Amino acid sequence: MSTSNRSSYHHGALRPALIAAARALLLDEGGPAAVGLREAARRVGVSPTATYRHFKDKDALLAALAVEGFREFGAALAASERAPEPLTAMGAAYVDFALSKPGMFRLMFSPMLSARRDDAELRAAANAAFATLARGVGARSDAPPSAQIPAAAIAAWSLVHGLSHLILDGVLPREAAAAFKQAILGPAKDAPGLDFLRPR
Repeated sequence: MSTSNRSSYHHGALRPALIAAARALLLDEGGPAAVGLREAARRVGVSPTATYRHFKDKDALLAALAVEGFREFGAALAASERAPEPLTAMGAAYVDFALSKPGMFRLMFSPMLSARRDDAELRAAANAAFATLARGVGARSDAPPSAQIPAAAIAAWSLVHGLSHLILDGVLPREAAAAFKQAILGPAKDAPGLDFLRPR
């Protein structure tokens, strides 16, 4: 490794480099189980002890990676806010994200990260994505009363999250993903899966 790289890592580039290495391990080599501080350090070209200046353990590295995932996920949902039917577009974007980045998606919603409720950065990134989904519920022409929007957002989240996992796990055929999205989300007026959001 060059002296210039070592210098740049010393001045703050090591953390993003480790996250990038962890991302490659996550996406290319088998999910969270493939990620480790030692291997990330080897790929970056620093000693394993150097990683501890930025991450106390593997879980901390995975949490930092999940923060990136939630921010990208939130951006994909936010881009759908400009669609004629924002919630329907968000549902499709949700499934598309899961299918295009399965390792990241599984990490973001893994039990390991659910246990890191004290991680302020991770919590903020996840909450921001959920807030975007809630805005999608509120933007519907037949949106429920404001007090019911959080529960309706969780219901919509459960629908697309379940569909995503059924496809990822092979219960539903991946080649039919577009058809399932259309049948379940469809145009809002024809979307039976979203009927529960309509006020009674």
